[in-house]
Amino acid sequence: MKLEDLGYNDNLKKYRIDNNLEDFNVGRVITEHKERYIVRTSEGEFDAEITGNMRFTAQSREDFPAVGDWVAITVYDTDFAIIHKIYPRYSTIKRQAVGQFGNIQIIATNIDYAFLVQAVDRDFNINRLERYLTICNSSKVSPIILLTKTDLIDSQNLSEILSSVKTRIKNIPIIAISNETHNGYETLISTIEKGKTYCMLGSSGVGKSTLINNLLGKTLMRTNTISQSTNKGRHVTTHRELIVLENGGIFIDNPGMKEVGIADTTSGLEITFDAIISLSPYCKFKDCTHTNEVGCRVIEAVNNGEIDRASYDNYLKMEREKEHFEATIVERRKRDKEFGKMMKNFKKDIKKNNSKLP
Repeated sequence: MKLEDLGYNDNLKKYRIDNNLEDFNVGRVITEHKERYIVRTSEGEFDAEITGNMRFTAQSREDFPAVGDWVAITVYDTDFAIIHKIYPRYSTIKRQAVGQFGNIQIIATNIDYAFLVQAVDRDFNINRLERYLTICNSSKVSPIILLTKTDLIDSQNLSEILSSVKTRIKNIPIIAISNETHNGYETLISTIEKGKTYCMLGSSGVGKSTLINNLLGKTLMRTNTISQSTNKGRHVTTHRELIVLENGGIFIDNPGMKEVGIADTTSGLEITFDAIISLSPYCKFKDCTHTNEVGCRVIEAVNNGEIDRASYDNYLKMEREKEHFEATIVERRKRDKEFGKMMKNFKKDIKKNNSKLP
């Protein structure tokens, strides 16, 4: 397989030359599992680890490799390599790490398109779609809504669901498919471009692994059924993996996400809820929170039906999450700075005391 089949391009070639990385092999991380990686190159696949220096200098999880990354490696054996450097990422899809508020979990890097996958029979939730959409907008990734399991509902219900999505979410492609009948697959396949990288964001049990198996024409990803006791999907994919389709599209499969905490410190929310943001300048107060202020143009639009109330409520909820997330990051940086200062003074005192010894 050529590197170009994995998405290697002229920008990456230029970076390799400009940064004197030509003595290293170049590859793409296709699997990550507990800080062990599989890197695919033009010569094959290698188990890989990062250098001790990379581990020591890493300031956050974002400084470690992730599925989708291009990396400079040295091959030491027929199937083992060391990762020395991560090439610059043009996009990073991330969320808040589950149970670790303020920490980041990278889902995948260097993604062109993200399929926002929901099953129409049980999983359908527009609020969650808006969350996925915010993740994409803050990551500079183009979203495509993918509704699965259409064979389990009738055409009228499907039409109502499509209409409800279009009412809340504007100008985003929507594809409805069935993994059983393959209805809608032709439309889906026509959207997949050679050399472009796609990932799928969705809960467990919505059919992501089955979809990849069908696109590959063979069983590669293990699948499972919905739990009868909880009506929830069972986690099957346990780590992220990059797969190249026959038509040249590059897919990243990742575990289903029970929680989708946004890690947006950019303009993701503003893009997702542009209808609300566009009305903000017309509010009476410049610092209007759009919650209870007199003269709020947004509240007025909600009350007269210009803006969907459920979407407005979802916006306020995610805005609070964003503010909390940003405040947590600021507090952590402050603590890290104070700790660093303390350690510096501690080392200085030790050096001073040692100099006084006979």
